Amino acid sequence: MAVIADFPAYPEWAGQVKKADVLETDADGRASRVRFVLDAGVISDEYVLGYDWDGDAGVSWRMVEAGKMLSGLTGSYRLDDSGGGTEVTYDLAVDLKVPMIGLIKRKAEKVIVDTALKGLKRRVESR
Repeated sequence: MAVIADFPAYPEWAGQVKKADVLETDADGRASRVRFVLDAGVISDEYVLGYDWDGDAGVSWRMVEAGKMLSGLTGSYRLDDSGGGTEVTYDLAVDLKVPMIGLIKRKAEKVIVDTALKGLKRRVESR
């Protein structure tokens, strides 16, 4: 969860995130609002997400300031101890302001999810 909560480091491991600025933190010092600059090929945008933390077990987010292309972005990370390590469940839903062929949208979502999980795994293992 320490890697997930380190938003300024996202450009180092989350390929599409070019910048992540923490705008607000909660009482525990974790980010509650973060501005992102994203470049995922067909989807490039700047937006703000609001975060809700469940200790070190999970975090969920929702879009609180839409960008030019994205009208909605919700998701979560859930971490579970699997005995031999940590199992990560990542959910993501993306809504676009611009019409896009379903196949292209699904491909973009898959690239974002795959890159996020692979990048997270590499980042955690390198620490």
